[in-house]
Amino acid sequence: MLLVIDVGNTNIVVGVYREEVLEHHWRLRTLRDETEDEIGLHIKSLLADGGLRLDDIDDVIISSVVPPLMPAFERMCQRYFGQPPMIVSADLVPSLPILYDTPRDVGADRLVDAVAAIEEYGYPLIIVDLGTANTFSVIDEKGQYLGGVIMPGIQISTEALFQRAAKLPRIELVKPPSVIGQNTVHAMQSGMIFGSIGQVDGIIKRIREELPLPYRVVATGGISELVCSESEWIDVVDPLLTLKGLRHIWKMNSGNNREGEK
Repeated sequence: MLLVIDVGNTNIVVGVYREEVLEHHWRLRTLRDETEDEIGLHIKSLLADGGLRLDDIDDVIISSVVPPLMPAFERMCQRYFGQPPMIVSADLVPSLPILYDTPRDVGADRLVDAVAAIEEYGYPLIIVDLGTANTFSVIDEKGQYLGGVIMPGIQISTEALFQRAAKLPRIELVKPPSVIGQNTVHAMQSGMIFGSIGQVDGIIKRIREELPLPYRVVATGGISELVCSESEWIDVVDPLLTLKGLRHIWKMNSGNNREGEK
């Protein structure tokens, strides 16, 4: 079985694949000072929750945008699974032409999303990942990674508003009953949710004007279903896109002959 781990700035998403089937997946908070044993015990507990043991795992692949955590994850894999993990980088996806000025600057999360979206939906594509940061990745009609957009995510904006405006409360990110808020909480929720929808649609509209191709727009990320439910431009919401991409990259670099043994 394959253990896939996506280490994000806010959450860590863990999944287990048996061949092509994602049998289990979990979401954890990202704690930047965790040790390898704390990480290992968390994962051991998650596996047990799914009726699995550590020795059921044959391979591990990790994508991360939190470099300080990677030494602990690598030591955890050595200690609990007896092997180093496969770590996502541009070197693992040579089949994806990256037209960024410096290809290695493309984050692992964006690489994984691109690989998964191409495999699942074809191209040309605009991939929107809504998380701590909102990222937009553009895949052209030749399957090339052109580049994209990075902007603050809704959670960063909400926390900044709470911290910098003394009279505004910390709010739950849920859709308010109307755009026009009748109280402070609803007014803030309206600004965060509908403002994010407007930002997402505005960026997609500008990309499509700059490159007038029949782009399919795929969204993912922890709050994608919340924000994209009223988007004018989102075609598909795939919350598991990153986990699918991790499996695709592992398969590319491990060989099809090994997968049947998992």
